[in-house]
Amino acid sequence: MIRNILIAAATALAFAFNAFAAVEANQASQADLETVKGIGPGLSTKILDARKAGPFKDWSDMVERVSGVGPGNAARFSQAGLTVAGAPYQMVATAPSAKAPKAEKTEKATAAAAAPAKTVK
Repeated sequence: MIRNILIAAATALAFAFNAFAAVEANQASQADLETVKGIGPGLSTKILDARKAGPFKDWSDMVERVSGVGPGNAARFSQAGLTVAGAPYQMVATAPSAKAPKAEKTEKATAAAAAPAKTVK
């Protein structure tokens, strides 16, 4: 009885370990890529097609070359076990300049509101 419980526990542990095994984007087959949560036949085909031009240097190279793999998906795929060149995805901080145009619009709107109103006679 105890022996069966130990065998069942060991089998469950082995299964859990294999479920989180790393899949290397530069070496994986289409079937291997599709074991990663979120990667289906369409995206795995895009990854393999992009890989024909050469191995991915890093995650940013993969994000640039494979449509459908942006920073958000890269983070999710990495968390699900995908690696590129042996490394997990490292999120890169975005530049704060992306919010500058909004501030400029706000300044223009404030200046327009402060200008004296024209009266029509």
